[in-house]
Amino acid sequence: MTQLLENIKMAAAGMEGGAAFALPEIISIEPGALNGVVPFVKAKEWKAPLLVADEHTLAAAGAELEQKFKDAGMGIGINLSLVLPNAQGDVIADEASVVQVLLAVQQNKADAIIVAGSGTLHDVARYAAYTAGLPFVSVPTAPSVDGFTSNGSPLIIRGNKITIPAAGPVAIFADTEILRLAPAPMIAAGFGDMLGKFTSLFDWKYGRLTANEPYSPVVAQITERALQDCVDHAGEIGNHTEQGIRILTAALMESGLAILLFGQSHSASGAEHHLSHYWEMEYIRTGRRQLLHGAKVGVACAEISALYHELANSPELAGSTLGEQVRQEIRRIPAADELRALLRTVHGPSTLEELGVDADLLRRSLEEAHHIRMNRHTLLRARNEGTVGRAVLGQE
Repeated sequence: MTQLLENIKMAAAGMEGGAAFALPEIISIEPGALNGVVPFVKAKEWKAPLLVADEHTLAAAGAELEQKFKDAGMGIGINLSLVLPNAQGDVIADEASVVQVLLAVQQNKADAIIVAGSGTLHDVARYAAYTAGLPFVSVPTAPSVDGFTSNGSPLIIRGNKITIPAAGPVAIFADTEILRLAPAPMIAAGFGDMLGKFTSLFDWKYGRLTANEPYSPVVAQITERALQDCVDHAGEIGNHTEQGIRILTAALMESGLAILLFGQSHSASGAEHHLSHYWEMEYIRTGRRQLLHGAKVGVACAEISALYHELANSPELAGSTLGEQVRQEIRRIPAADELRALLRTVHGPSTLEELGVDADLLRRSLEEAHHIRMNRHTLLRARNEGTVGRAVLGQE
């Protein structure tokens, strides 16, 4: 979508001090976008691209893409790296997956990486591309996360989730005919990932107000607009219409580009993401099947909303101008019941029970998840450290 890129370029030009980041050359979100991959590779004069997929995404788009290269000829020899699942049957972004792709890069003397998949495969492929010094092309197979444009990879390293610098895509070909056929839970997960911006945007404002964290009104506005587009079209997204899927995919891309514009993920990742990451690491530690990232984020957003609305009535926020400002910002977050209703509209899990997270894990995550990103001054962190009042009064 040319307009999407133009909007981001205009936003970057308007930011104080400008912004240093590499935008994709192409973001195509439309029916038949897959047809643009081979001509793009030809124009780049790549001769040995490596296609990264798993067994599901190979069926969704990878096999068709392989055939397009074979039909086109042109002396391009595309090879396949099929990322294998772990013992629990999940494909995860960990050391084993990254090494598998890097070995395939070496063995095939690849000069580029094309990834056909959703968030996990993108995290693996972008880090492998960064490490090997290769460009990579994104072919999303589900509108499930906002990380398609990212230049960082959240990887599981020895059981801990850390985000590592990686390569951003040089082009994105998001074929809505393919995305509409994605499993319904993955589409709902993409919506859940967007819904989480309600609490991440609040936490970013809270960090700015109480800890002088860097803030960009331009980036916040881009993210808020993308979020509102999804809320306004929740029914169409839930019905998997072409327009609904295009709107969801564009919103996810725009959220990701906003992160790229700012250089950090404050706009899209707050306490709700910290809970999600905590649950993910716990499931890996205990050998359980993984839950979809966006599904966790959506339910976590509702839980954080409930907690924050409770904290809005805390006497610690009374008696100060800044405390009242924080209260007003909390009131802008939809209530937990409203958020759960939106999740039901897109046919996603809306409660802990539906998601499969037990009450004890929620309790522990609410007490400990802020440790995952100690450079973020979320309200959850202030609550756990007993500094809600001090943080507010300290900035008066």
